[in-house]
Formats: sequence, structure tokens, C-alpha cells
Amino acid sequence: MRWVVALRLVGVGFYIAGSILLGVVGGLWLDSRFNTTPILVIVGLLVGLAVAFWGVYQMLLPFLRNQKNKGNK
Repeated sequence: MRWVVALRLVGVGFYIAGSILLGVVGGLWLDSRFNTTPILVIVGLLVGLAVAFWGVYQMLLPFLRNQKNKGNK
């Protein structure tokens, strides 16, 4: 059971890093294409952060609900 929780948390870390990295790389690519440096990098970073926050929330919600139910027993 502890391994499942540990692996889930590792996956959350990779999800955060991937979301932010993809947003920044996408912003860099779009900036080079449209010559709008650094506006789209900043937009990509903000979008990546928002996606990371929402994804982490969705991933950890079942874990938090499970902990809350254990506390009520």
C-alpha cells in the first residue's frame, strides 16, 4: 500500500515538471515562429502552471477523500 502512494506522488512530480516544461517549450517555439519574445513563453509558463495545479488536484483528490473517510471511522 505504501508503494502505491509513493509511486502516485512520484507521478505527480513528473506531471508537474512535464506540464510546466511543455508550456515553456511550446511558448519558446511559438515565440520563435511569430517573433513575439518573451510574451508567449510567459503565457506558456502560466498555462503550464495552471494545468499542473489542476492535474495535481485531480490526482490527489481520491487520496484525500480516502484519508478523510479513514478519519471518520
